[in-house]
Formats: sequence, structure tokens, C-alpha cells
Amino acid sequence: MRRAPIAAVALALSAGLAHSEVIDAQPGGFTVRQSAQVRADPARVWAALARIDAWWDPSHTYSGHAENLSLDLRPGGAWAERLPDGGVLHMSVVNVQPGKLVRFEGALGPLQGLGVAGHLTISLRASGQTTVVTQTYDVGGHAPGGLAALAAPVDGVLTAQLARLKAFAETGAPAQPVSGPGS
Repeated sequence: MRRAPIAAVALALSAGLAHSEVIDAQPGGFTVRQSAQVRADPARVWAALARIDAWWDPSHTYSGHAENLSLDLRPGGAWAERLPDGGVLHMSVVNVQPGKLVRFEGALGPLQGLGVAGHLTISLRASGQTTVVTQTYDVGGHAPGGLAALAAPVDGVLTAQLARLKAFAETGAPAQPVSGPGS
């Protein structure tokens, strides 16, 4: 088992994330998982999740503007981004259990240009006065040189995004961008 880079772990700890790791990394695919304890009930976290334009780091968009993102949390719904001359379908919604779970199918960012398939599952579980949010991203397929080396950078990006969702759900304002350009 490979661990995320030290910077991602430091970010995870400072953001109150309980756990962030590369579960598996092989030439043909990888699995990463992050979790956070959010000081809000599942309904509030679910509502915050739906407002992806308010918490996703704009440096991890194609347009550079998170307000161009939209998320339709229903089966067949889209996680999409408007561009001046078109748009991007980041992922499709394949499973929705409001307030509990959403599963997306697709390849995020630069993975989209590779011969891969991915499934991102975000689950919410009430825990006292908080909600435990766990996201797992499984990616498999073909990429020149293999996929194992991409696991840690993807884990780092998703860790930062979960920290922003946590901040938005708790305070109504996301954390400041913490990562470099590109998506």
C-alpha cells in the first residue's frame, strides 16, 4: 500500500480529515479514499455537495472558474462545466440515495484523455452531531506507462476538494485554493 505525498497528508490533517490514502496502485488502475468528519448534519452536507460551483477549487477546472460547474444529483444527471465555446462532461451520476450516497461514472481532469473508466462514490453517514463523508475513486484501464504513478496526485487533488466541501458545509465559505493549475 502506498501513502499519499507528505504535503497531501499535512493538508488532510490541517483540514480535519480523518483519513486519506492510496488504497491500491497498479499499472492497470488505482483506488484512493478520503474521509472527513464534517460539523453538520447529512442534509446540510448533501445540500453543500450539490453546490459544487461554490466549493470546488477553480484551479481544477478547465475554465478556471468554479461558477461554471454544475451538478445534477439524480440518476443520469451530469457533473458538467460550461466553457465559452462548448463544455465538459466530467462525470455522470449513476446512483443516488439523497443524504446518503452518490456514485459518479467518468474520468476526472487529465484522466479523461486516457483509456480509463472511473467510479467516484461519495457516502455520508451521521455520527452524533457530525457527518462522516467518505469518497472513494476507483480508476482502471490503459494509460501509457501505467496508472500507478497517477494515484498519489489524484489522491492529493481529491483530498483538497474534500477539505473545501467540509469548509463550505460547515461555514458557507470554501477554503482558499491550495493546489496548482490544471484539472
